Amino acid sequence: MQLGQTGLWSIELRMADPHEIADAAAELDELGWGALWIPGLGGGDILGDSERLLRATRNAMVAVGVASIWRHQPADMAAGHARLQSTYGRRHLLGLGVSDPAAARSAGQPYRPLADMAAYLDRLEQAPAPVPAGERVMAALGPKMTELAGRRTAGVHPFMVTPEYTAAAREQLGDGPVIAPYQAVVLEEDPGKARTAARDFLGVFLGMDHYARSLLRQGFTEDDLAHGGSDRLIDSVVAWGDVGAIGMRISAHHQAGADHVCLHVVGADSAMPLPEWRKLASLAS
Repeated sequence: MQLGQTGLWSIELRMADPHEIADAAAELDELGWGALWIPGLGGGDILGDSERLLRATRNAMVAVGVASIWRHQPADMAAGHARLQSTYGRRHLLGLGVSDPAAARSAGQPYRPLADMAAYLDRLEQAPAPVPAGERVMAALGPKMTELAGRRTAGVHPFMVTPEYTAAAREQLGDGPVIAPYQAVVLEEDPGKARTAARDFLGVFLGMDHYARSLLRQGFTEDDLAHGGSDRLIDSVVAWGDVGAIGMRISAHHQAGADHVCLHVVGADSAMPLPEWRKLASLAS
């Protein structure tokens, strides 16, 4: 699995006009981005949306970051993933997440995150076309889920984390498992504008229990989580400034042990942030 050192994580590459998505993906591939990540959101045809990107590109990996195990049947995911790998040169990475108790309830199931994820992985492996461990990652945040990811998948794709978190994950996992953190970025040098854009996107996640607990484990306080996030929290989990400042945050993750960092541009002026992606292309690899 060759993700490269940097990639792009984008809602737009899943939700925008299909023709616009295809054109943007082809350009991003030419610019040298190692991977294009799309979110699972509320379910839907995540494999079809992955295929649109695979069809438009030649070199970039296409990664799901991440699909909820409550919204996709493992047999369907295994079969679809196998077809994409066969058709497009093994460039698809399946990211999985256990979501939260509300997602389990919506599926009519109790919420036992470790057991639920382990059972889902079992079913992927027992499918007629099994998903190899090296072709899947997990949205692990806590130490127990991180341990499971290290044993049974290629590695972890954590959301809203700091380079210090990356260092702790690398210490726990040791050499081998992939660490590919999500990193929100704002290309804005004015602190007030940059932090406002960051809060506009991340504020809703601070009220979600599993993300709040992750941030508290990372050393933030309840006060840091209040009112859309303190400046300290925002500056720690969002990289803002010019391209050089974004590059410094990427380097910090890599120095801490990350293999790949996927950048999510927030606060862009356009619906499809191609101008920002082009500016960041010097960081692509």
